Amino acid sequence: MYSLPKNVYRERIDFSKIKTTIPIPNLIEIQKKSYERFLQMNRLPSEREDAGLQSVFKSVFPISDFRENSSLEFIEYSIGNWECKCGRLAGLHHLRKPCVNCGHTLVADPYGEHDVLCPRCGKPNEARGDVCDICGNTVGLKLKYDVDECQERGMTYAVPLKVTIRLVVWNKDPETGVKTIRDIKEQEVYFGDIPLMTDNGTFIINGTERVIVSQLHRSPGAFFHSEDKTLYIAQIIPYRGSWVEFEYDTKNLLYVRIDRKRKFLATVFLRALGLRGADEIIRSFYTVDRLHLSGGSILWSVGDSIQGLRAAKDITVNGDVVTHAGRKITSGALATLKKAGVESVEVADAELEGSFAATDVVDPSTGEVILEANEPVEPRVIAMAQEKNVETLEVFFPERDEVGPVLSTTLKKDPIHTHEEALIEIYRRLRPGDPPTLDSSRSLFENMFFNPQKYDFSRVGRLKLNTKLRLNTPLDEKILHPQDFYEVIKYQLKLRRNPANVDDIDHLGNRRVRSVGELLENQFRIGLVRMERAIKEKMSVYQEMATAMPHDLINAKPVMAAIREFFGSSQLSQFMDQTNPLSEVTHKRRLSALGPGGLSRERAGFEVRDVHPTHYGRICPIETPEGPNIGLISSLSCYARINEFGFIESPYRKVKGGRVVDYVIVTNAGSSKHKVGDIVEAADVGADSRGEEKVRRRRGLEYEPYSYYLSAWEEDQYIIAQANAQVDEAGRFVQDRVNARQAGNFILSPRDKVEFIDVSPKQLVSVAASLVPFLENDDANRALMGSNMQRQAVPLLRARSPYVGTGMEYITARDSGAVVVARRSGTVDYVDSQRIVVRVEGESEAASREMGADIYPMTKFKRSNQNTCINQKAIVRDGQRVQKGQILADGPCTELGELALG
Repeated sequence: MYSLPKNVYRERIDFSKIKTTIPIPNLIEIQKKSYERFLQMNRLPSEREDAGLQSVFKSVFPISDFRENSSLEFIEYSIGNWECKCGRLAGLHHLRKPCVNCGHTLVADPYGEHDVLCPRCGKPNEARGDVCDICGNTVGLKLKYDVDECQERGMTYAVPLKVTIRLVVWNKDPETGVKTIRDIKEQEVYFGDIPLMTDNGTFIINGTERVIVSQLHRSPGAFFHSEDKTLYIAQIIPYRGSWVEFEYDTKNLLYVRIDRKRKFLATVFLRALGLRGADEIIRSFYTVDRLHLSGGSILWSVGDSIQGLRAAKDITVNGDVVTHAGRKITSGALATLKKAGVESVEVADAELEGSFAATDVVDPSTGEVILEANEPVEPRVIAMAQEKNVETLEVFFPERDEVGPVLSTTLKKDPIHTHEEALIEIYRRLRPGDPPTLDSSRSLFENMFFNPQKYDFSRVGRLKLNTKLRLNTPLDEKILHPQDFYEVIKYQLKLRRNPANVDDIDHLGNRRVRSVGELLENQFRIGLVRMERAIKEKMSVYQEMATAMPHDLINAKPVMAAIREFFGSSQLSQFMDQTNPLSEVTHKRRLSALGPGGLSRERAGFEVRDVHPTHYGRICPIETPEGPNIGLISSLSCYARINEFGFIESPYRKVKGGRVVDYVIVTNAGSSKHKVGDIVEAADVGADSRGEEKVRRRRGLEYEPYSYYLSAWEEDQYIIAQANAQVDEAGRFVQDRVNARQAGNFILSPRDKVEFIDVSPKQLVSVAASLVPFLENDDANRALMGSNMQRQAVPLLRARSPYVGTGMEYITARDSGAVVVARRSGTVDYVDSQRIVVRVEGESEAASREMGADIYPMTKFKRSNQNTCINQKAIVRDGQRVQKGQILADGPCTELGELALG
């Protein structure tokens, strides 16, 4: 159907029973994508999305002085100098071309294909960057030193970061306080050098090659877990800001803890949030019933709450008895009453047992309170209310209600009655010793959850909260609303009746990965916040604001210091393990639960280290160190990828009606009816039959195999068969009942109920484990040692690839960066021990020789971080045709483009 990448130098025979058609994603993509998203270096300011550096600058700026007479605003930033060789063409806009069909801006990649499809209209365009008349080159990133020079000189491989800042000075009218603009100045300020990632996903810091390991940490959001079967704890964990915990005590009262400080009653917190009276709190959480008192009888409003109550008299509709006296009102009877438009019915007095007043019961003539809200409703109270001509009474039933009696009991215990007292009480608990005032109490409370500068719930937290509580708040709401707190408390109170909805902290739906980009974003934010304080002080004491320029006020040292400190001394910035190409790849795919904001070896218990059912296809159950770090440091599985929210996803093929269906994604629609990006069944485009191949060529249709990537919590909703389930030629399951997984359990499922199937048996394990042939016959402990020991193999003088391999040798070598890979197709023009020159096909002779040929220098006898030898030697000959992505030269531990560890 579609062939996986083939090694042209050595034909391997595939004996596997289960054929894999889905290609393995690039093995170091997780590092490159993350850093690319952080820098957005090769995008124009108008093309940048609100992520990485862009979002950090936007969140900290504008910065105003204390009197608000002047402010600094962020306009845009640029990374590196983009120019041609002679410097005549400068700027990224020289690599942009409009689409001939719709005018959409297209990006011209000097090393990519020149025929580019427009992402908006799908039409092919010839996108070439502007060529300089003098030097004959397109615009590229100009570097002071390249990677090799940085390593030789002990420098950092970095590019300058320049930020355009606008200073606005205001005039304030002393009488009216109206502000008018006095002066506006704009200037580009040099912030410092920001380290660049090499093509192999590493950083050169002070001449040594380092890797930033991704961190696995607890996702922001709301979590519910129980210490024992009765005490449930709800936690609201933000990305940045104060933690809130709701917990019970032994007397069945609900308490709140903010930032693990002293606890106070939850009703105090609710009053501070804006539910001022007891009746407002009751209405927000309990179902309230309305009773009409007339002529000595009690009439209930017709609603869902009267179902199951006993009728006091026969209830009739149009002369027919719907419910007899003393009998329970059924759902059918209720539907009939609603249909007939009956507003109220008389229910037996005994049904009022256990009811409490939802609002104060007031004497209409004198205004005297007969019964306060949240007090039990007794027969004598009803008699008194009827005597005083009270018409309606609102009640709720704490014991019957699914929320339970906890909140009602907590309200009784609460000595505080007003919103203002609640704010002061919270201030006292959080800042014991400080004399509280109403203003300071209010500002403390509001800054804690409702100020975007101090509190960031993040898109991830919002996504988790929305999925957990079935809300539909926009993901860009980075702060919490009072309603969110009410929903969390309601969910927690309901947990006693259905304890199944408790979260598992080690589930991969509740843990996420922070990759390089995000870790750096956090460091950058720390530096900018330090810089902000210094700027505010400087602006307030600066004598001549009229003559000041932005660079006089900005000192970017704290920002660059934070970045340097992170790269130099963070626990997650590690000296790259460069013993052989496999150890490099594994190091870049490593996940660590340690590091700042993570766990510590001493505190980590057994559960965190253990293998969880959600690790399947996401984290390798085999590859982890032995010793104190066991289970805390792990490796990504072969096919796993990290989505935009930081959750690990694993790919699956779709199953429909007991048959495995392959899908493709259209990359070039040509003259067919499909659009670019459409996901269609492979049979519809004839991807699985030879005859249709011609049709596809004639129509210019191009596609790639597509698999459905699911995160851990999405996967829990489906029944998924294993890759070794037997299927016939048509893709139907052979057996009626198939071995499958559902929500972490192994089940035997009827074939028609299966919704997905694994992509490959390899998807379970990491790259190192997938290099072990017949892994299934190994004992788990020995497999672990074998996977770990392959990373310690030293490069041999004469590498020999294995006689019996697993097919991963070629993929690992190609993605590791140890070998030289062709950027474009062409013919080899020249080869020696130092370099390979490939003449590119289809380049017009008018363009310079530089553009028509690619030069690949080779690394000769270089020392690696582990003092092993890095040496590349060519495996192509003069005049040989090469394809894009083909291997041109072997590196250490590789033979004919395949990994050869020993």
